[in-house]
Amino acid sequence: MVKISVLQHDPSSHTATRPGDPTPVSRNLNPLMHPFSRARERTRALNAAKMDRMFAIPFVGALEGHVDAVEVLAKQGDSISTVASGSWDGGVIVHNLSQRTHIVRLPLAHKGKVTGLCFAGDSRLLSCGVDRNVKLWNIGSDEPLNVFPGKHALNSIDHQRSSAMFATASTLVQVWDETKSAPISNLTFPTSTETISSVRFNLSESSILASVGSDRTFTLYDIRTGKAERRVVMQMRANALSWSPTFPTNILLASEDHNLYTFDIRRLDAPSLIYKGHVAAVVSCDWSPTGTEFVSGGWDRTVRIWQTGQGHSPEVYHTKRMQRVTSTLFTTDARFVLSGSDDGNVRIWKGKASERLGIVTARERAAIEYRNSLVDRWKMDKEVGKVARTRHLPKPVYTANKLKNTMLESRRVKEERRRKHTRAGESKPKPERKKVVLVEQS
Repeated sequence: MVKISVLQHDPSSHTATRPGDPTPVSRNLNPLMHPFSRARERTRALNAAKMDRMFAIPFVGALEGHVDAVEVLAKQGDSISTVASGSWDGGVIVHNLSQRTHIVRLPLAHKGKVTGLCFAGDSRLLSCGVDRNVKLWNIGSDEPLNVFPGKHALNSIDHQRSSAMFATASTLVQVWDETKSAPISNLTFPTSTETISSVRFNLSESSILASVGSDRTFTLYDIRTGKAERRVVMQMRANALSWSPTFPTNILLASEDHNLYTFDIRRLDAPSLIYKGHVAAVVSCDWSPTGTEFVSGGWDRTVRIWQTGQGHSPEVYHTKRMQRVTSTLFTTDARFVLSGSDDGNVRIWKGKASERLGIVTARERAAIEYRNSLVDRWKMDKEVGKVARTRHLPKPVYTANKLKNTMLESRRVKEERRRKHTRAGESKPKPERKKVVLVEQS
């Protein structure tokens, strides 16, 4: 009798579990059996990068209704689809994003332009303008619930999450209570002569307030002490600010010098990172609710989406008809970006340009994640990286960017030559981050 050994395989491991499922594939993982695996993977990564750019169609639609520049945008904290916009024509519109309809339209909310908007709870809206009034609205009503008269033209407003208090910015920062008709405290720095352009409450520590002003200052206030605690004077003026939703000590500033800066308020002597890409003044910024990215808009007529911690190569959105971007906003679900511009339109963009809208099956999602991981793994490859990084820019922006790079390179060469012809030790190079803040006061 001869004993014969026979290999036995379970048929169930080679057939689909359910009808319609892909057939399982057996593969020998020995690298010697696959000498061209890296070449194939690189080709797949290159194709994935090209597909991502081919399907990058970020524009979704526009919200109409304004007849002048859209100055401010605000989102309702507990709603995905409710967004408000204010315009230079004095009108305020509350939009429903999903249906692209008007929930309420207030064509004469203010005399002159609307400069500030914020939601106060579930169904109330605060607005302010150059007519020196703050108005509290109930969404769905055409008449204000209350009017708070001020003494100066107002530039910004923000409501505290945990109470009935809100803050306004004009020639000074004032804190108000919804139940009182006059401000309860003034927080302006004693020696300040600035015009405050933006004011925001910290999202975690609600007693902390930040503002930026026309005299190049960035100031932190504590409403418990009723005074300014710390202030820094920057090299150029900041136009807008936004607190990080995930790191309460991080704040983002949009500056007049074409850059964005993130600061850790525990150390204000220098920014933690500089974000370079715009070729004109940056006038608006807003964090994503996830805290991993943020959006900015500027006078170069582009909207840019930045990854946190990556100070270059942002996503760039633009259209032929879009003018200077005056306001930007991330939606509550972090999937879409809104921008308001001088041409009177509120535009809706995808947060990720090549994302597919609608239902995505599990197999499609797995394929998308696989392609993204391939591009990330091969991003240092010259060809793959070039395809992934390249963005089409309008001709004026491209020309301005080229000129700006030439100027920066010329400045760098000049500094290098100056150090080379100076006695050793007398001229030390100064990091770019150390040049941003001129004076820190406390």
